Amino acid sequence: MTANTPALAPVHFLELEITGRCQLQCGHCYADSGPTGSHGTMTTGDWENLLISAPAAGITTVQFIGGEPTQHPDFERLLTHALAQGLKVQVFSNLYRITDRLWDLLDHPGVTLATSYYSDDPGEHDRITGRCGSHARTLSNIETALRRDIPLKVAIVQLSDEQRAEQAYAQMRALGVHRLGPIDRIRGVGRGAATIDTGVGELCGQCGNGRAAVASDGDVWMCVMSRFLGAAGNVKTTPLAEILTGQAWQDLLTQVPRRNGAMACNPGSDGNDCAPAETICESNALTLPVRRDRLIPLSRIGR
Repeated sequence: MTANTPALAPVHFLELEITGRCQLQCGHCYADSGPTGSHGTMTTGDWENLLISAPAAGITTVQFIGGEPTQHPDFERLLTHALAQGLKVQVFSNLYRITDRLWDLLDHPGVTLATSYYSDDPGEHDRITGRCGSHARTLSNIETALRRDIPLKVAIVQLSDEQRAEQAYAQMRALGVHRLGPIDRIRGVGRGAATIDTGVGELCGQCGNGRAAVASDGDVWMCVMSRFLGAAGNVKTTPLAEILTGQAWQDLLTQVPRRNGAMACNPGSDGNDCAPAETICESNALTLPVRRDRLIPLSRIGR
């Protein structure tokens, strides 16, 4: 570590952007994902090898994200593989389409769920996501997750002053969603850069602090939002542990402004003191899943 590298928590939370494909096409999407998005160049075998090596690199929790992670053809296999390594898993899904088989996977006690929600008005929500009927599907699946007692958090991002974001927030509270961070704003990353200039000022200051991200081509970023700063290496050619201790990683860490209080954000707490679910500040995303009494053996998953 160089003299200019900030003292940050070791990386233990790894975002896995396994696909750029998504049924929705939100105008503010940081990943520029959509129905024609690619699964990238990481093969299923590449992802499995990464998951096997993750614990030795200090990783305890992985987040499947995209795009829409469930759109990856081997998503269920990868989720099961992650659990088999003893990793905690968070699935960040748009909850547009969840099959019964997938609900059984999400019901595993090692899994938590996160989603985005934009408005209590169906028409407004659908305009934001670019998909008619997305509000009804997402809301129904939020209710299903709550009924199944799957640990859930919901992100609300406000794109305009007229948006019914506060009403959406109140609706989620009334439904019983307890993990809600502050309503966030659009960020100048991905398609959001069309209206807001991209720059380090768009980052929360937590990039690389206890977390890292792997892109669908194997590149390693400090987080999914800081991709514009470049990669520290690629897991297809260099072991993850080597990347996270390398000079390129240290150099990236120095590029992010560490705002007041950023170092005090405790990834092991769930105090709702930073936005947890929109992959802008993932501190609450690092919280261990709520354990339930009933356990589902891995041998039963996917049957």
